[in-house]
Amino acid sequence: MMWRRACAVVVAGTVISGIGGVSGIAGTVIAQPVPPPTTSAPFTTPNTDSCPFTSLPAPAVDLSEVPAPGTTVPAPVPVPDEPVGGDRLGGCGVVLPAGAPPLPADIAASGWVVADAETGEVLAAKDPHGRYRPASTIKMLLALVALDTLNLDTVVTATAEDANAEGSAVGLGKGGTYTNRQLMQGLVMASGNDAAHALARQLGGDDAAVKKMNALALELGALDTRTATPSGLDGPGMSSSPYDLAVIFHAALQNPTFAELIHTETVQFPGFPKDPTIPDDQDRPGFTLANDNQLLYNYDGALGGKTGFTDDARHTYVGAAERNGRTLLVTLMGGEAQPIRPWEQAARLLDYGFGLSSTMTVGTLTDTSTDRSQPKVTAATTPGAPAAVSAAGTSPDAGFSSTARTAVAVGGTVVILGLILGAIVMNRRRR
Repeated sequence: MMWRRACAVVVAGTVISGIGGVSGIAGTVIAQPVPPPTTSAPFTTPNTDSCPFTSLPAPAVDLSEVPAPGTTVPAPVPVPDEPVGGDRLGGCGVVLPAGAPPLPADIAASGWVVADAETGEVLAAKDPHGRYRPASTIKMLLALVALDTLNLDTVVTATAEDANAEGSAVGLGKGGTYTNRQLMQGLVMASGNDAAHALARQLGGDDAAVKKMNALALELGALDTRTATPSGLDGPGMSSSPYDLAVIFHAALQNPTFAELIHTETVQFPGFPKDPTIPDDQDRPGFTLANDNQLLYNYDGALGGKTGFTDDARHTYVGAAERNGRTLLVTLMGGEAQPIRPWEQAARLLDYGFGLSSTMTVGTLTDTSTDRSQPKVTAATTPGAPAAVSAAGTSPDAGFSSTARTAVAVGGTVVILGLILGAIVMNRRRR
């Protein structure tokens, strides 16, 4: 079924989630006709060799990206002078290391990246810096900002605006009470836009949350990324890339709480009280919330990940797994649920990556996404205590993750030493 932008259905206590433009250049709005649904077109692997998405995603198919009255479409995110992560990652087609075997034949994503989740080495890619819409995978940025800013034990009362947020929902209800940890579970496990709204509200509202998310993306070196909404719903100027999602996911895996959340299969989720303004309304009981990421249940060594879908973004996905002491991550963008589901395509790419030697690489994730001081992430990770939190608004970088702050501090030390030695410190983000 085609969803306009986003939706979720609660069936027997389990949340089944999915999410869902107008396109144009800065200052111009170009309406795109909605194409008729296609159900029988043969599958062909998308060809990106001609670099169709160097600066902008594909044209939107609905009105979700129409700018608000009095505003214009943001200019495209600038393209760096040199490919971030290495020269080979400037390629738009498939990028494989020398001597690599052929790829699986059933990968439907327009762009993807397979990388080592510990070293940050990129093993293989397709259109890694192509601009695509991230859909709900961008919730990773919101999660990192929230984990670094909010107290997970704080109890929040949901508003009508939270409960009525457009798109996929975990099932918040007006007047329901939830800890921030439970909101994070709803955000990550069920892609709840209602949970995203409740978290963003505590960060100062949607605009403030988006500003912090974009600042964090910049600090991590995700230079293809601009988010327009906290939840991943399409909006004017929304953009990311398979490489950037790998950078963000790489950073997120260093956070023990995030790693725990994506690896959790089920949790009990609270209900909410009846609305006294609605005749004959009844209290809603709690229910079992199941993780919507099928890789977690069906792939040996899976650590978890994040799903996404909008009509404009199509299927997006990030996932990670461990095998024989090696941990890999994969990102998919601009995908379709054919010839196999996105999580199955991710599984094929993970198998492919595990089959490559650790010396077979084509580039690297930006250094700021790596924090080797953190414990190794494994499938057997024991749920730990909540990540350290800081008081909201205590500093200009209150929305940054601890990983980003560590990277910035290390980078600053290098610069100072470089000045002392009279050396020129190169910015490795634009390698």
